[in-house]
Amino acid sequence: MTDTAARLFGLQSRVAIVTGASSGLGAATAATLAGLGARVAVVARRKERLMELAARIDGLAVACDLSNLDSVATVVAEVAETLGPPEILVNAAGNRFSDERAESERLEDIQATIDLNLLAPFRLAQAAFPHMRDLGRGSIVNVSSISGHVGVPGIPQASYAASKLGLSGLTAELAVQWARHGVRVNTVAPGFFRSEITGDFYDSERGGDWLRRNTPLPIEGTADDITGAIAWLAGDAARYVTGQTIVVDGGWTAR
Repeated sequence: MTDTAARLFGLQSRVAIVTGASSGLGAATAATLAGLGARVAVVARRKERLMELAARIDGLAVACDLSNLDSVATVVAEVAETLGPPEILVNAAGNRFSDERAESERLEDIQATIDLNLLAPFRLAQAAFPHMRDLGRGSIVNVSSISGHVGVPGIPQASYAASKLGLSGLTAELAVQWARHGVRVNTVAPGFFRSEITGDFYDSERGGDWLRRNTPLPIEGTADDITGAIAWLAGDAARYVTGQTIVVDGGWTAR
């Protein structure tokens, strides 16, 4: 890595927290940040998977059910005590709790979706903020979805879409409030990409054809395409970028 590249993209010795890190995009993000020199705490419910990843990247495993909002603040406290004050927070944890159409979604599923996808990132940002303020710099990256910006035919997800668009609103407001402390807040909104969850969909004839018809770029998205954007926002290459939602979708929403 050249001196310029290291200055722009290196994360040497910076403490990072990545949620949803037991699989998929969260795990890929944690590995990417560690590869750039960060000391990474990985957070999710599945402790065994976390331990394996933490050992591989020389990081810290913090098992936590982020849907339990009372326990969220303990995550940041444990990381600060063990690794040092965090200056990078990537809120990659998220889930859908219903496949029902909007008129049939149960209140408990709507609440669970909002709690995990919107309120947990907000609470984690609140807990991380004092550390970033004291350091004089910090980067919070929320992981949203194109589902928060466009309807996706055939996939009912009203509460999920609402929670993900809510992240963009939260991002803009926190970015403005915390800018004077050197804390940047941005969102990455992925489109479809191949993962453990979507692999079967990509490999089915119907699913593959549908994705190719609706994605202008003639390539399949992967987790690496998303982690590249997250890594850029985490480091000094994006030091003048805040309050933004960066869409990474192969041109899906540009049609």
